[in-house]
Amino acid sequence: MALHSPTVSRRDTGVLVVLLAAQFMFALDFSIVTVALPVIGADLDMGPSQLSWIVTLFALSAAGLMLLMGRVGDYYGRRKLFLVGMALLTLGSLVGGLAQDASVIYAARVVQGVATAITTPSALALLTTSFPEGPARNRALGLNGALLSLGFAAGSVLGGVLTELLGWRFTFFINVPVGIAVLLVAPFLIRESSEPSRRRLDVPGAVTITLALLALVLGLTTAEDAGWASPTTIGLLAASAALFVVFWVIESRSSHPLAAVTILRRPSVALGNLAGLATFAMESGKVFLLTIYLQQVLGASALQTGVAFTVLGAGAFTGGVVAARIINRVGARATLVLGLVLQGATALSFLALGHGFASGYATILAATAVGGFGHVLVIVSYTVAVTSGLPDEEQGLATGLTAMTQQVAFTLGTPVLAAVAIAAGVSVTATPDQYLAGVKTGLVVDALVLLVVAGLVLALYRVPRPAAASASAAPQDAAAAQDSEVGAR
Repeated sequence: MALHSPTVSRRDTGVLVVLLAAQFMFALDFSIVTVALPVIGADLDMGPSQLSWIVTLFALSAAGLMLLMGRVGDYYGRRKLFLVGMALLTLGSLVGGLAQDASVIYAARVVQGVATAITTPSALALLTTSFPEGPARNRALGLNGALLSLGFAAGSVLGGVLTELLGWRFTFFINVPVGIAVLLVAPFLIRESSEPSRRRLDVPGAVTITLALLALVLGLTTAEDAGWASPTTIGLLAASAALFVVFWVIESRSSHPLAAVTILRRPSVALGNLAGLATFAMESGKVFLLTIYLQQVLGASALQTGVAFTVLGAGAFTGGVVAARIINRVGARATLVLGLVLQGATALSFLALGHGFASGYATILAATAVGGFGHVLVIVSYTVAVTSGLPDEEQGLATGLTAMTQQVAFTLGTPVLAAVAIAAGVSVTATPDQYLAGVKTGLVVDALVLLVVAGLVLALYRVPRPAAASASAAPQDAAAAQDSEVGAR
């Protein structure tokens, strides 16, 4: 798929390249450091519990501030926030690479998480507001989804290569030249985008949703170590649920809500985010389960495990390249259902896994490619669904919701499916047969979640009407969008 077309100017192509480079960088950053954790621990004398906070602090700061920062971008300028976020990421990466003790690397991960919360919704909102609703936007979102998944997949492999050849510090340093390049180019290409008439920021809503998300992510993270039945886990999750209820009440009564309840009630927004939550959570959980299978059942090395997931990135990239064409032909709802079913079906195909190395490895290579293809169909179509029918001034909120969903899902998937596998017999002293049984049970739950969500989307999704702000879109875009709407019905 070419970036440049008769309906996309060279400037728009440049904007697309800069924004996609930033999104790829953030996706890469999410997974690249995780691979280096054991080496970081050995170098900085950090134990397993301390190392887990390198991941947890990033997730807490990213997910907790995502929705708020998306709305701040709507009000005060998305380009401005995008540049601030890129500067913070570059600084945090430099500090992380130079860290000599745990406290410094913790601070660096918090800065990286805050940068992710600032930049991700702003970059996505700049992407959706730079292209009219319809085929042009769908093409841009298709490439975004492809590079997002490719970045997550490439991060694991690149993290291992950099750690082995150059040292763990380069898993941080790799962001610095890319960040500087984006900061030098972006101000000349990207136009400012914000709501014409600023409203007063909803401080009570912002504080409540941030605390709710912090409690949720911390509760999910605690569940991995303390267990789902521990008082700490239950208390944090209960507090999160209560805070979400309070947030809903505040937004229902506020004259300047952070997230207007009317938007949250839209079937396309609610079901789109549900599909996004399912696809990201179950994909990250599936990779975790397959990693256990490869290493504990087949005896694969870390390198062999990393290579096994490279085709997932290839399938994901292919999905991103063709997603826009599929959405333009059959609509976002049908594409969502197709992607979820493909992802769920490939999870079920792993029930054929056994103890044979060659057959098991080949099955993973083939099925993860198909599953990755379906996964990115969902990513692109749920982003289209959530951002369609909304005026430009609401795009920061919509993209903040999608980015928040993504961050929470990554935190949710692994502990939930790990708990299922543990309940089915996986433990430190488990035999290969017990590992295999636990992994298969987790994969069945993975598939059921995806297929149930596909059924809900099929039954309840309604096509949003185009926003008034999109009325000026090119005639061919408007016509194609109508065709997509027909297909979605």
